[in-house]
Amino acid sequence: MGVSLEEIKAAFSTLPDKRTPTTKDWQRLSSVWQEDLNRRIAKMEKLRDLISGCIGCGCLSMSKCPIYNEDDKLSIEGSGPILLDRE
Repeated sequence: MGVSLEEIKAAFSTLPDKRTPTTKDWQRLSSVWQEDLNRRIAKMEKLRDLISGCIGCGCLSMSKCPIYNEDDKLSIEGSGPILLDRE
């Protein structure tokens, strides 16, 4: 769901004596991931809302894209969904 097993393993490695996390431990450990998860959720919501239109990926396959990205001018900002990545 967005937190890798490697990240969880690293978090658990901070526990004394490799013990099972308590509720308090888990609250502390999981707080590290909350901001990142909120950022990912916001990006997914934006994708959901924009998925039927141009997200600036450079494909230029939609008739609506030239309005936003004529001749792929956004490519100077890098590859991928440039409009989606803007805050």
